[in-house]
Amino acid sequence: MRQVSKKLVFDSRPRALLDITDPIQRAVADGGVHQGVAHLFVHHTSASLVIGENADPTVLADLERFFQRLVPDGDPVFEHVAEGPDDMPAHVRSVLTQTSLTLPIAHGRCDLGTWQGVFLWEHRQLGQSRRVTLSLLGES
Repeated sequence: MRQVSKKLVFDSRPRALLDITDPIQRAVADGGVHQGVAHLFVHHTSASLVIGENADPTVLADLERFFQRLVPDGDPVFEHVAEGPDDMPAHVRSVLTQTSLTLPIAHGRCDLGTWQGVFLWEHRQLGQSRRVTLSLLGES
């Protein structure tokens, strides 16, 4: 049984989904696990990880527009505005999505579906440096 942990850093874009599939696939391949699981965890309360459509960029734009409608900035219902009007909406967005993902590894790669990609979703209005831990467990 092989266990590997890697720290990855991504520079996000404002209110956007960043496709991190290729860097994750490279890190899994470099980790030497042939069969097993990959676990991803983002170390932030205003960003999330999601699996989504990776072929048509309008899907990503539609997701962001939907969340802008669902959790608008500056909503007077929110008391927590310590870092501006997008602060609490960003926290709500991360709670409604995911801060971790577990993916199967087969043949030394994450075994994603044909149209699936792994995305880091920045929920703030400014891009930031975001830290993700990748943990691998399985057979070499």
